[in-house]
Amino acid sequence: MFKIFKNFHWKDLVFLFSGIILVAVQVGLELKMPDYMSEITKLVQTEGSEMSDILLNGGWMLACALGSFIATVGAGFCFATASARLSMNTRKKLFDKVESLDMHEIKKFSTSSLITRSTNDITQIQMFVAMGAQMLIRAPMTAIWAIIKISNKSWQWSTATGITVVVLLSIMFTVMAIVIPRFKRVQKLTDRVNGITRENLTGIRVIRAFNAEKYQEKKFSKTNNELTNTQLFTSRTLSVVSPIMYLAMNGLTVIIYTIGAYLISEATAFDKLTIFSDMVVFSTYAMHVIMSFLFVAFVLMILPRAQVSASRINEVMKTKISIKDGNFDDETAERGTVEFRNVSFKYPDAEDYLLKDISFRANTGETVAFIGSTGSGKTTLINLVPRFYDATEGEVFVDGVNVRDYKLKELHNRIGYVPQKAVMFNGTVTSNVAYGDNGCGKKSEETIKKAIKVAQAKNFVEKMDKDYKAHIAQGGTNVSGGQKQRLAIARAIARDPEIYIFDDSFSALDYKTDATLRHELKKHTGGATNLIVAQRIGTIMHADKIIVLDEGKCVGMGTHKELLKNCKVYKQIALSQLTKEELDV
Repeated sequence: MFKIFKNFHWKDLVFLFSGIILVAVQVGLELKMPDYMSEITKLVQTEGSEMSDILLNGGWMLACALGSFIATVGAGFCFATASARLSMNTRKKLFDKVESLDMHEIKKFSTSSLITRSTNDITQIQMFVAMGAQMLIRAPMTAIWAIIKISNKSWQWSTATGITVVVLLSIMFTVMAIVIPRFKRVQKLTDRVNGITRENLTGIRVIRAFNAEKYQEKKFSKTNNELTNTQLFTSRTLSVVSPIMYLAMNGLTVIIYTIGAYLISEATAFDKLTIFSDMVVFSTYAMHVIMSFLFVAFVLMILPRAQVSASRINEVMKTKISIKDGNFDDETAERGTVEFRNVSFKYPDAEDYLLKDISFRANTGETVAFIGSTGSGKTTLINLVPRFYDATEGEVFVDGVNVRDYKLKELHNRIGYVPQKAVMFNGTVTSNVAYGDNGCGKKSEETIKKAIKVAQAKNFVEKMDKDYKAHIAQGGTNVSGGQKQRLAIARAIARDPEIYIFDDSFSALDYKTDATLRHELKKHTGGATNLIVAQRIGTIMHADKIIVLDEGKCVGMGTHKELLKNCKVYKQIALSQLTKEELDV
């Protein structure tokens, strides 16, 4: 929990310490009022007392109450500001950390879990600092100060107060032991509810197409009911604490006055007034002691959940980053070259290698294609170039430099990447094509239009409302799969990189658009190197080099004609898609 407080900036600590000082002032003023009350009680009971003395003490009581009110408001403001800034800093650091994780590390945490951690979990910590921390500071101050004030009054009253405190502490610790494990379960169930909701929204078309609404409702209801029942259990268990506190507080008042009545009846006439005055003061201070434990009970209601939330955030923050930034960002002797030297790869949790001893070189301006059956490792292989993963064995070179040595920003600036699943962001056609360092504002309108034209997206873009300024929904849900692919390709073209990586990026295009796009791309890219993963023979048959993968191994390398003669796996794939006449076998 305390690791989260490292996210406080020094300016935030000023608010925090100011809040602590104001809480101390508030407690001091509150505990000063019973002294004036005791003095007023004596003055009222003493013959010949001046009204001016009574009013003076009453005035001081009002001043203390007003000062306490101002200090309370000030402390609330300081703690609220500090907690909001802590929340902001923590959320930013968590977001930055997630951005720096590689693909494998991100998969350790589900998307819904990361969303919950960056929203709900941080909110729990913010609420604890804003409310709980204030009470956690106030409670011991009040209790210690009040105990010091009443310690010399009467051992009978002190014993009654001590027994009450011990009973209350026993009840509170018992309740906490019951609810803390449930709080951990609540956060995990919140993750699951978020996950099912997200799955339901992203898959709404499939759900409706298969009439699976009832199935999804049952799936959601089961988890939702489990979450609700767990929260009800914790709420009901914690709700026992408050009435017990008030029962103890009122019961202690009765006991103090009962003991006081006995002491007064046994005292001499001279001591009766002193004992009565002490009883009034003691009962007030005793209530402050009990109220302190009431505050502690409230803190203990929110502390366990905040503690669970903090541990979940720290779990992400302490995740070790395996893809570390290099230092190289200079000019290279080579340009647009990619080389694999005896590269093998397996996922960290896997036993078997997905890629085994892969070696090839893509020279400047060449088109190198990868083909193979599903699961043969094509996508994994090209993901080693931009360092989405690092090779387990062997080395990958870009422009003659090991990719591990590059600064990631420099490496990525050399690459135009088009993923297997085209990703669109909420915005416009232009903002999606000129994405990131491509340049919202850095690339000219002419460059954006040219990239869209080369990607064969011009026709449908200009038919959209507001054409190049047309709205694109999050995930590109308002455009088709083929349109998303062409916009994703335009995004890579606008970057004008040395190396293009196309991860099965033509699969949603018809054959005519596919052929036209590749022809225009060849003219536009000029000396750029193209790495293409494809399932269609027609997409790659004119590549300078084709690499055939089978169960993670390179079983063939060469041109289309060479592979038809020498590679059985390639020939089988080719004949499954085209006739012998079309292949010219």
